[in-house]
Amino acid sequence: MINVILKDGSKKEIEAGKSCFDLAKTISEGLARNMTAAKVGGEVKDLRYILEKEEEVEILTFDNSLDGKKAYWHTSSHILAQAVKRLFPDVKLAIGPSIDTGFYYDFDTDTPFTDEDKAKIEEEMNKIIKEDLKIEKFVLPRKEAIELMQKQNEPYKVELIEDLPEGEEISFYTQGEFTDLCAGPHLESTGKVKKVKILSSSGAYWRGSEKNKMLQRIYAISFPKQSELEEYLQSLEEAKQRDHRKIGKELELFMTHPLVGSGLPMYLPNGAVVRRLLERYIQDKEIKLGYKHVYTPSMANTSLYKTSGHWDHYKEDMFPVMKIDAEELVLRPMNCPHHMLIYKNKMHSYRELPIRIGELAHDFRFEDSGNVCGLERVREMCQNDAHLFVRPDQIKEEFKKVVDLILSVYKDFGFENYSFRLSLRDKDNKEKYFDDDDMWELAESELRAILQESGLDFYEAKRRSSILWSKTRCTN
Repeated sequence: MINVILKDGSKKEIEAGKSCFDLAKTISEGLARNMTAAKVGGEVKDLRYILEKEEEVEILTFDNSLDGKKAYWHTSSHILAQAVKRLFPDVKLAIGPSIDTGFYYDFDTDTPFTDEDKAKIEEEMNKIIKEDLKIEKFVLPRKEAIELMQKQNEPYKVELIEDLPEGEEISFYTQGEFTDLCAGPHLESTGKVKKVKILSSSGAYWRGSEKNKMLQRIYAISFPKQSELEEYLQSLEEAKQRDHRKIGKELELFMTHPLVGSGLPMYLPNGAVVRRLLERYIQDKEIKLGYKHVYTPSMANTSLYKTSGHWDHYKEDMFPVMKIDAEELVLRPMNCPHHMLIYKNKMHSYRELPIRIGELAHDFRFEDSGNVCGLERVREMCQNDAHLFVRPDQIKEEFKKVVDLILSVYKDFGFENYSFRLSLRDKDNKEKYFDDDDMWELAESELRAILQESGLDFYEAKRRSSILWSKTRCTN
């Protein structure tokens, strides 16, 4: 027998070797019915995950967390892929993750999906849901996994497997005749998903590179109840009326022009007034909190980013180098190195800390022309940015002030429905992070404590060593 620690701090005794789903059943049959996944030791796990030792376990449902919703949507993405393969057997599968607003799947097909195609796919998804196919997980060695995907003529899956690190578990999920390479988590069966709706489709480069083939991406959403789906669709219709591109044109706030370039918006007089008010608003708030504002150049020598480490990990998202005399200059993508140099400009006593450096800075990020979208995805932006230099004993207090500042802005602008993401480093990928475990543990634990003590809705996520992603074309 082992003890597991539940979210409320209480302990539950169960047999070693039982799954998270078995644990949920010992708590409540209703909880087990609604369970989508579990969080074990702070990491999201499949409901089939076996508990072998004392661990902290949180049962996730569609209603109690974003992670719970994402597990539900992840299963929905497999239903989407299965429906497409039934209707279009020659289509090749790429990736199909859940996202914060539903899910999508990328397909390699010679022709884009038509509205008629999408209607048929949605109808087939509902058939698969009614079939209530059991979802089962299995693991294969690398060689056998590749052979399986080659046999199924899925070249993108083969590529994904070949790119996985040695020793990484290679898992698959099967539902009926459909099998997909996937790390999970997933529900018990396809019948656990209730209501689905295909929303749109667009082009998406494989792995986000315009050098690769353009795939066809289908976006969709799913919910446990019809009323929730209807409410969501209604919110989408309302959002269309609030689309900032529509409003920006009607109110003459901003414009773009091909002679200026993609992703380079220009603020018209009305927009300039709004922007000026916003800039003064946030600067005044920060000044009251002790921030010292600076101005730094919008470009820098490449040596700056090589010294900071950004060059090795971020240069693909930066604009090309400009060679001027003996210097190599580049438009800056972020302000961190500039602010570090300002802090380093003179010696500081620990008694001076905290030192808060803020700036409304112009940053430049390379975005493919097909990805730019109004003011949402741009190549040049004004970022309200700050860097705080604090002693270890000041971390918690200063972070609390930052959170309070964010909440005060949300309150001023009437934001009510939001959650926070606590971004954690990947302990297994120290190449991209300063190698000081004690420092990271202290900082992350202090941030977590403030979010918990403040009673804020938040979830934890870490940057993975290998991220599968795609850039999409902007659509309405």
